[in-house]
Amino acid sequence: MQVLETVLIVLEVIASLGMIVLVLLQSGKEAGLSGALSGSTNSYLSKNKQSSRDHLYATCTKWVAIVWVLLTLSLSFF
Repeated sequence: MQVLETVLIVLEVIASLGMIVLVLLQSGKEAGLSGALSGSTNSYLSKNKQSSRDHLYATCTKWVAIVWVLLTLSLSFF
């Protein structure tokens, strides 16, 4: 049982570091409230174009977050 718990902890640390790296690699989503008040130079069409790299990072972040949550829940039972 101790070995399984150690393996789960190591996997959770790896998932945590991976999630941090993936979040930092993503480009910022510009113009929050200030963009709404001052007007934004992006048109509707340019907002819908996603670079493939940003889309890949966002998808990987979602999957790593799901794995992290599952690891955290499984560790709570030990």
